[in-house]
Amino acid sequence: MRRINNILSLVLIAGITLVSCSEDQSPVADDLSVPSEVLAQIADLGFDIETQIPTKIDEGYLVEGDIYLTDQTIAEMGQGRSIATVEQYSTDNLVNAGGGRVITVYAPEESSGGGRGKKGSSGYSPAMIAGLDLAIARYNSENLSISFQRVSSSSGADIVMTRLSKRDERRGVLGSAGFPTNSGDPYGEIKMSGVLESSYGLSTAGIATIIAHEMGHCVGFRHTDFFDRSISCGGGTSNEGDGGVGANHIPGTPTGATAAKKSWMLACTDGGDRPFNNDDKTALNYLY
Repeated sequence: MRRINNILSLVLIAGITLVSCSEDQSPVADDLSVPSEVLAQIADLGFDIETQIPTKIDEGYLVEGDIYLTDQTIAEMGQGRSIATVEQYSTDNLVNAGGGRVITVYAPEESSGGGRGKKGSSGYSPAMIAGLDLAIARYNSENLSISFQRVSSSSGADIVMTRLSKRDERRGVLGSAGFPTNSGDPYGEIKMSGVLESSYGLSTAGIATIIAHEMGHCVGFRHTDFFDRSISCGGGTSNEGDGGVGANHIPGTPTGATAAKKSWMLACTDGGDRPFNNDDKTALNYLY
């Protein structure tokens, strides 16, 4: 997800790099280019590498705005293909819910002595934590076979929310995540910006929407406008392909997608509030 409303379009809107200001820091020219052989591998998986060019992020690559891939995950994926027009999509791998599964989530909080928005803090502000709690509450209110619980330690947590580097926050990355494992576990990390409130002015509900979107990827959801990112992102038609992880239509969801329905899994957003709509709830209940 990314990009916010011309300033704000949830690492969901493709193309524009957001830059947050830091008065004590001069611009740094970072080489974020992805090696050509890796770009070729990503393209072979079916991901779009033209509308939004993949870039380096931490130890991997940011693809299509909010998908995090590493060399290992790329090597494990099969060749992709384009998929016809349908509404809600899931990956081949889903979380093994068994008779009911609680997925634990950890996010570091700002130190009590650091103060709100302290530069250099690796923890999250109270507003970010409130957004995470609201995202969790939205899932849990659906009474699914999976539920989420925020925990106070990263040890043993199923999903750890880690703060993006300052470099990535400055270049406008809002969040990223991967997809469930072959063994049926949720993807174990969500990388989130810590400046959604301070730099972009997002409300708690807007923050919750972005976090819930990345949680959706972790449990197997693809973008609602997967077949044509221009529906929410603008620009030319762009089919994400199945990315080697699958893009399976979820029965009961309509053909086509519209930005007006404001699905929480649309590829791009204006940073506003997107609670689950009726089609989102159908998809959630079908999978879990």
